[in-house]
Amino acid sequence: MSDRVTISISENVADVSLNRADKLNAMDLKMFTALGAAADSLHADRSVRAVVLHGTGGNLCAGIDLGIMGDSSFDFRYALGSPVEPSAANLFQRAAYGWRELPIPVICAVEGVAFGAGLQLALGADIRIAAPNAKLSIMEAKWGIIPDMGISVTLRDLVAPDRVKELAWSGRIVGSAEALELGLVTSIADDPVRQSFALAASCAANSPEATRGVKELVNRAWRMSDADALALEASLQSDIIGGVNQLEAVKANLSKRKPEYKD
Repeated sequence: MSDRVTISISENVADVSLNRADKLNAMDLKMFTALGAAADSLHADRSVRAVVLHGTGGNLCAGIDLGIMGDSSFDFRYALGSPVEPSAANLFQRAAYGWRELPIPVICAVEGVAFGAGLQLALGADIRIAAPNAKLSIMEAKWGIIPDMGISVTLRDLVAPDRVKELAWSGRIVGSAEALELGLVTSIADDPVRQSFALAASCAANSPEATRGVKELVNRAWRMSDADALALEASLQSDIIGGVNQLEAVKANLSKRKPEYKD
């Protein structure tokens, strides 16, 4: 794995860390590429049942590294217009959207700053746990651009459109309490990294098929017609019920023992 992003796995939980603390984990081209590659590698590993995403050095991410803007050798239009197969997302979007595509729970610990690309990275996760002093901003307007890392998908069911426009137009910085009120974060904890790992462990202790099924159901059904949503719900359940891990869940609960699920 790239030195920009590190991955370690313990007890079915992957620890994914942005590893550029001297730059407040700002995203350069290597970081964008490494984040997409990290999501791909975990997608292929069935033993991983949950992910904790966080930054080193007490910050999640200060946003895009401005050095990218001055790189005349990089073809931005190509990167923006070319999806990274088999995803529908391009190079920049995949750094955040890749975590939404991952079929397992992704919990992001938001410490310090989560500005611009950093906030969009957090929005790619399923759950965001923020430190009391965390600071968040949709800051792209400051640099004359729009937020473009999948925010059109990841934020639309969390925050009302008028509030998104106000945050994106103003680029203002919000604290964790306001972020919680707005829906940008899920909860606040004194130690968000520790809390994220505790939640990830709880997710990883459940049947893998049920956990994956919940993510697919919520991500897809919330924007379907009633009939399509009900059909998806039934289809997912029919694939799960009676399976090895579902039966193991029943047996373990009846026997009052810890279940032993198969990957």
